Amino acid sequence: MLNELYHSLDPVAFSWGPITIYWYGLAYIVGSILTAIVMYRTQRRWKLGVSLEDLVTVVTGVVLGLIVGARLFYVVFYGAGYYLENPLEIFALNHGGMSFHGGLVGGIVGGALVCRLYRLSVWTIADLAVIGAPAALFLGRCANFVNGELWGKPTDLPWGVVFESGGDIARHPSQLYEALLEGVVLFCIMQVLSRRTPIPPQGTFMGVFVAWYGVARILVEFVRVPDAQLGYLFGGVITMGQLLSLPLVVIGVALIAYARRADRPQRAYIEE
Repeated sequence: MLNELYHSLDPVAFSWGPITIYWYGLAYIVGSILTAIVMYRTQRRWKLGVSLEDLVTVVTGVVLGLIVGARLFYVVFYGAGYYLENPLEIFALNHGGMSFHGGLVGGIVGGALVCRLYRLSVWTIADLAVIGAPAALFLGRCANFVNGELWGKPTDLPWGVVFESGGDIARHPSQLYEALLEGVVLFCIMQVLSRRTPIPPQGTFMGVFVAWYGVARILVEFVRVPDAQLGYLFGGVITMGQLLSLPLVVIGVALIAYARRADRPQRAYIEE
């Protein structure tokens, strides 16, 4: 069933003359909009009073930082020297190559800069952002599936998919595994947590998001084929994705512990 679905899909959403729109690009746009909507609805439920204009500006800063960070991390950690020989390819985003870990760092930096400019609380805005972010992650992983990239190891399970770039063999649709764990499951966890009374303190949601993503990514990497230019590291034991995700688990747990200890209430704006 999944195999038939995959082969019925086209990476191009639509084209009009010289303009071609891909599902992957739409996933970024729609994901950003959904994240902003969830952020706005959550802060309204929390009665924080964040203006829609400020929220849109923050999301814009996060998206710009995400794109820059995701690309740079991919170039540094997954490029395997290719971009040193082809520096202009760094800017060829249409050729693919984005790293979630870099996107996370870049998004935090971009959002933090805007928060400082508008005197918004970085911790609360970060918590709001990760409550909505799983929706964007879900769409992004689904777009990976449509593109036939980041597939998994061979499998004889009934939901195996034959990807064109993966040879004439059924493989784990690891993109959809990630869409489920990083998207659907994490979104549900965040929604339940955000509705708790009293509202969990600043940093709690960021900690849960980072830790859960790290665990989910490490697990899926066991059935996902690593990037061809890198392969397995340390004698075939670990992938780059797992290596970069392990610190996220540690950081996430530390953030949760710090949030509980500091016990700072959620607030939108920093007082003068």
